[in-house]
Amino acid sequence: MKRPKIVIDTNVLVSALRSRRGASFRLLWLIDSGLFEFVLSVPLVFEYEDVALRHAQELGISRKAVGAILDRLCFYADLREIFFLWRPYLPDPKDDMLLELAVEAGCDFIVTYNAKDFKAINRFGLTVITPKELLEQMGALP
Repeated sequence: MKRPKIVIDTNVLVSALRSRRGASFRLLWLIDSGLFEFVLSVPLVFEYEDVALRHAQELGISRKAVGAILDRLCFYADLREIFFLWRPYLPDPKDDMLLELAVEAGCDFIVTYNAKDFKAINRFGLTVITPKELLEQMGALP
């Protein structure tokens, strides 16, 4: 299998922050493994930061830890600028942001727990996949 190129939805980041036992945490743990390419844009980083900081206290994570996690993600990501918009294509504008990034970067997958929010994206050559499904495809489950 070729190395997949992915965009990670914010719900996967939050899931990884909630538990070190799940597929989301494992996927983010492997961000520097070379098993996949991970793409980010500035708007997506800001969304990650906003959501992570809003949930930090309930998750028992400090603002400093959130910053360190985001720094790590940015360091290993293929950072992209979006010069075109497909909006509105999906019901949620924040999901449109993921779609635009995935199309611009030539991604294979949008990794999310909300597949229903990404109906009809196969026209762009994209597949919606959960973290566990991606890890299974890559043979990266323990």
